[in-house]
Amino acid sequence: MKKSIKTTEAIFPMPVLMIATYNEDGSVNVMNAAWGTMLERDQVILNLTESHKTVKNIRKRKAFTVSIADSKHVTEADYFGMVSGNNNQNKFEKSGLTATKSGRVDAPIINEFPICMECELLDNESNWGIVGKVVNTLVDEEVMTNDNVDVKLLEAIAFDPYTHGYYKVTERVGNAFKDGLRLKK
Repeated sequence: MKKSIKTTEAIFPMPVLMIATYNEDGSVNVMNAAWGTMLERDQVILNLTESHKTVKNIRKRKAFTVSIADSKHVTEADYFGMVSGNNNQNKFEKSGLTATKSGRVDAPIINEFPICMECELLDNESNWGIVGKVVNTLVDEEVMTNDNVDVKLLEAIAFDPYTHGYYKVTERVGNAFKDGLRLKK
């Protein structure tokens, strides 16, 4: 029997995405955004309110990067979700992480996160959030096996809205577009 619960944030897992931009003075700003996903094969969508410093930066620079947080950087990822760039211009420096300027878009690449998508802002009339075109994806070779991202090596983390926990995503339990074929017979 099912029971009603109070939360409406009931989709699990939620990605832990690090959205990086440049502030007006050129310093790095990063926020933790669980409300994001792929919109199309080459587009990401982030459900962010206009009050975020990150959104203001994206609108001004027309660019941002999206990194996938990993288990090695849970503390930093959580910190980026707790501290607002509106109130703390140097929150990135306090994290101890480092950044490199993207060669494709006007946004920083956070060196320590293993996957980074470089994105250009797309005009969005729907006001559903920020939509970006992925112009390039960078992956650390250390998380690859046979030229593919290896989820076990990546150790991406997911956010659990039920308990406010972070969980490591590492175990393969099936084969997409193959296991279901058994039921098609």
